[in-house]
Order: sequence, then C-alpha cells, then structure tokens
Amino acid sequence: MPDRQQRAPWTWLLAGAILAVHASAWAAVVFEAQSPYHHILVIDDRGRRVLSFDGTQETRMSLQDPLQGHFGYTELFHYAWLWNTNLSRVLMLGLGGGSSQRSFLHRYPQVRVQSVEIDPIVVQVATNFFQVRISDRHRVQVEDGRVFLRRTRETYDLILLDAYVKHRYGSQIPQHLATREFFELARDRLSTNGVLAYNVITVSRLGGRDAAPALARTLLSVFPQVYTFQAQDSLNAVLIATRSARRLSNAELVQRGIQLATSGLNAPPGLWQRVGSYRTSPPAGTQQALVLTDDFAPVESLDRRSR
Repeated sequence: MPDRQQRAPWTWLLAGAILAVHASAWAAVVFEAQSPYHHILVIDDRGRRVLSFDGTQETRMSLQDPLQGHFGYTELFHYAWLWNTNLSRVLMLGLGGGSSQRSFLHRYPQVRVQSVEIDPIVVQVATNFFQVRISDRHRVQVEDGRVFLRRTRETYDLILLDAYVKHRYGSQIPQHLATREFFELARDRLSTNGVLAYNVITVSRLGGRDAAPALARTLLSVFPQVYTFQAQDSLNAVLIATRSARRLSNAELVQRGIQLATSGLNAPPGLWQRVGSYRTSPPAGTQQALVLTDDFAPVESLDRRSR
C-alpha cells in the first residue's frame, strides 16, 4: 500500500507506461510468474496483448500486427536519427515486451541491436509471447545494464534506456542508472556522433514531483545538450542527450526531419511531420535541480505522485 501521506490513486502508478492494468470481461491471463524483480502477467484483452509488471502496464502489442498497439512514447526513441543519420549499432537497456526492439529491427535493416535485461524471466516472456526474436541482428544479454556497460568495449551509435523498478510509490528509475557516473560511462561507450535516449515518467502537471528535471540536469553535467520530447498520449517523456555541443533550434530539427523523410528512412508514420510540435527545451526547473551522483541519488523522493 502507498504511504498514507502520498494520497495518489493507484491509477497513477506508472511503469514504463502510464495506465494501470484493468481486467475486463474479455481479458485472459495467459502467463503469470513471480521473478526476483517483478510480479509478471501477460494478459490478452480484445485483440491486444499486455505485459504487466507489478500491476502496471509495461508493454502493449496488437495480436494481429505486432508492430501496432504499442505505447506512443516508444516512437520518440526514433528521433535519435535527427542527430545521427548513420545509426547501425544500438544498445537498449531494458527489454520488457520488446516494442522498441521489434520496431528498430523491422524498420532499419542496417541496424543491429544489443538488448540488456536483468530479469531472465522477462527475456523468456518477450520471446515466447511478444515475438521478440534473438538473432545475429538482435542479441540479448541477461545482465544489469550498468555492469554490461562497464564490461563491454563496444561503442554504440544510440544507447536507449527504458528500465524501471517497483517501489512503494509505484515505479521509478533504478538509481544506479540515473547518476553522473553512469552517464559518464554511457558517454564513453558512444560513437563520435552517438546519442543517448532516456524514457522518464513525468507527473509534475498532476501536482506531484518527478525525476525529470534532476535527470536532465545530471545529463547536462556530462553531455553538452539535452532535448525533451513529451509523449502526447501519456506522461512519458524521452530525454535525448547528444555529444554535439551546438544546440539545434526547432526549425533546424524540422528541416532535418524533412530531409530524413525525403531520404526514405522508414520511421513510424507521421514521425518526421510531428517534429515541430514539440518544445524540446529541458524540463522546467532543470537548472535548479540536483545533479544525481552515486553518493547521492534520491530518485524515490523526487518521484512523488500528486497529493
């Protein structure tokens, strides 16, 4: 149960997406397991398959077309192309139901994906129920994401983070994946024009506090520029950190989107046309926020639901 002083309804408990799983007369549980990290459910409901961690939705997928039915925020990861038009090596920390992996592998034949997932049962669920395929183009490592980055000597054009853990207020970013030291490690594993994309849940407009400003401030202590893309259908936002020192204006991003569309890059429909609709400046309060470090990263206290 949530702390009595945190009077957030369960409908705001978020994990990788914004909506709690609600059973219906049409829903059927097709898999259930308790792992060391999550209570995992796979639910089929009116043509859609849902992966639930600890009672909240992690992934959605259309049973008829696995490339449809996903949460809209996952498409924001594709904006990494605006800063690096030669993406070929992509590292994704966090697997879930593999929405981003399926999309990148389907849309960009030149891309190879390395996924890292700490929970072996999640890997089994993704491959058995969500059509995630392990191949030469898609390798999956069962390991903590930070440990993987520390051990690998590979460099990547894009590092994508979409990992959450449960806590008493709902879900939060793992602390060790949100600090200056972690981002320094990630930066050192990026190619010259490499990009880091980070999914973060924002609840400030509900009257609560969230970790987005501190996360952006911490990224800015390591990377020259950080851009924000707020999902239009959820409370998720994707922060994109770049190694390029020059900040691109929204007009320049729109122009780059036009060029990518003209080039025939097979991004999700309408993605490039929507570039101009985003305010890409860092979240409000970023300059006053904490820089999170390995010694002090109070992510839980920064991620409070509305009272």
